[in-house]
Amino acid sequence: MSEKKNRSVAENRDSNTKAPRPKDASSIIIYRQNGDRTEILMGERSARHSFMPNTYVFPGGRVDTADSRIVPAKDMRTDIYDRLCRGGCSPARARALAIAAIRETFEETGLLIAASYDRPRRSKLSVWNEFGTNTCGPDLSELDYIARAVTPPMRKKRFNTRFFVYNGANIAGHLDGSGELLDMKWVTIEEAMDLNIPQITEYILRQVEAFLKEKPKRVPATPVKLFKMVRGERIFTTE
Repeated sequence: MSEKKNRSVAENRDSNTKAPRPKDASSIIIYRQNGDRTEILMGERSARHSFMPNTYVFPGGRVDTADSRIVPAKDMRTDIYDRLCRGGCSPARARALAIAAIRETFEETGLLIAASYDRPRRSKLSVWNEFGTNTCGPDLSELDYIARAVTPPMRKKRFNTRFFVYNGANIAGHLDGSGELLDMKWVTIEEAMDLNIPQITEYILRQVEAFLKEKPKRVPATPVKLFKMVRGERIFTTE
């Protein structure tokens, strides 16, 4: 592992402090075909972030309470629901995770994963009105769910993050986010490996690579990769 991916534990919590409970979060790896290049979207986290600053990541973030109240324009496939629930989610929480990933993607990149509503809707939240809630809402129908990662217990901030993938061939919007992600760009997986990325991002990139090659069946039994730490040991398994 290169030096840039070996993070100092100096910023981690004191070993005698109880580990904080990880907060639910979600992320989307958007991919597209550009000629003979298969590209994914990544951006650099601002230096002002306390969690993984100055590293390249996928769009995403923590689940907000309001995410569970947003009605999607198109719902998730049943096999994705089943995979998320197999990892401990309720159906409502599974939907909130997907909606959070789409909201964060819109906020950070300006890109919309959206479909038309059958009737106009309004939201009390400005982000969804900017998204176009009056006429369109989040489209969960083409999200695939491939991996989950839990931040190790020694970290001051911990997340239980679900990673979705999405074919962005016809995604709406233009790259123009809130400033949370800098230097947003489309790169191949191998180009992404040369960026300043956390170890977990490298692991997820390899899962995306396998997903794109294997094109797994859309069935509940499709395994989901899981990263966690147990008694100080990194565990890479499936659920």
